[in-house]
Amino acid sequence: MSPTVFRQGNAKFYFFSREESRMHIHALTPDGEAKFWMEPTIELAKTIKLKPQETARLREIVKEHRDEIVHAWNQHHKR
Repeated sequence: MSPTVFRQGNAKFYFFSREESRMHIHALTPDGEAKFWMEPTIELAKTIKLKPQETARLREIVKEHRDEIVHAWNQHHKR
């Protein structure tokens, strides 16, 4: 199961239910994807086929939606 947390522009932000326990979010666009760790700070975990400027844009969106992502993660994982 991969709950979608939100969409912005051409990007979908989601996480996998049965992936690692460290809080993170995936960002999927038509051009590629990225994974960001949410704790202890927001940082890039990996990227596939994205240009640096697109990765930076997605990271800014993750920062803007940090509270929403953390809330969705905690609700889904019953933290």
